[in-house]
Amino acid sequence: MKGGDVSSISPLVSFVLGAAMATVCVLFFMSASPTRRLADISAFNSGNATNDLRLAVADGNGEAAAAAEVTATPAPAPAPVEAPSPWGDLEEVLRRAATKDRTVVMTQINAAWTRPGSLLDLFFESFRTGEGGVARLLDHLVIVTMDPAAYQGCQAVHRHCYFLRTSSGVDYRSEKMFMSKDYLEMMWGRNRFQQTVLELGYNFLFTDVDVMWFRDPFRHISMAADIAISSDVYMGDPYSLRNFPNGGFLFVRSSAKTIDFYRAWQQGRWRFFGKHEQDVFNLIKHDMAAKLDLAIQFLDTTYISGFCQLSKDLNKICTLHANCCVGLGAKLHDLRGVLDVWRNYTAGTTEERRAGKFQWKLPGICIH
Repeated sequence: MKGGDVSSISPLVSFVLGAAMATVCVLFFMSASPTRRLADISAFNSGNATNDLRLAVADGNGEAAAAAEVTATPAPAPAPVEAPSPWGDLEEVLRRAATKDRTVVMTQINAAWTRPGSLLDLFFESFRTGEGGVARLLDHLVIVTMDPAAYQGCQAVHRHCYFLRTSSGVDYRSEKMFMSKDYLEMMWGRNRFQQTVLELGYNFLFTDVDVMWFRDPFRHISMAADIAISSDVYMGDPYSLRNFPNGGFLFVRSSAKTIDFYRAWQQGRWRFFGKHEQDVFNLIKHDMAAKLDLAIQFLDTTYISGFCQLSKDLNKICTLHANCCVGLGAKLHDLRGVLDVWRNYTAGTTEERRAGKFQWKLPGICIH
């Protein structure tokens, strides 16, 4: 009985012990593996997160570095903006006034000529009472002023004004007597300014303010002329250098030749010291015309006239200059008479005008 019992119990005990050991192993594995597995997952996730974080930080730092690099490179400082000159910029004034072929009409005034009833008023009136659309040329007129008062007076009545500053120390506000030291300084300064306009690439027709404009004079200026100048005395041949010039009405095309001529003209001031620019032009015209192959046209006084050699045909005259006349008062007296006659002429009938009924009032103080 005992031996059978023992033999029957042994398999059971073996089974129980085996099952218990298996259970312990399973429990041990389960108790150990999840921790390890979780640790591994945690380590993996932490590693990925760390890498992602490192990438994110790296990317962020890259953008920051790039931004820092952009920020670190200073933007170029903006060019300083200069305040516009209260007197107007020459190139801007010329650009606004010029025709399509870069031509301007210019005159020059001081305060004495801008007072009410003075030369500037007569000058404007001649354009406005003129014929053939001459008034449209006022759109291309640059008035060069010699003092602040003249500049202010110009701005009150005209669009294109320029204040020409000079370093000569001359007070240009008052009238300058013919051939005085201040007069010569003013004339030579005007000449140098004309050269500057040429150097800037603009053609110009310069007119003294005591020139009355009745018709468009451009149609009498040859396209072949480098320089076209009015005549105190006209001999009949427009290209003869025997004609006597007057610089108070002067057209010049901008070119290397004419700029060289102006340089020689300026040098002539010192070669022929004490003479004004018109006399020096007369002295150098032969040599410089030949040297530079310069075409100089002298304008016919029938059309471009003056008191020196007066055109009496009002049907043909384009401009009339109060030349050969000294003193502001004398010029004003005679030019007022000229405008009176012109107003009567333009009010006349075609038959009256053709018949030559209208003539200048002669003699005047200067006109004869």
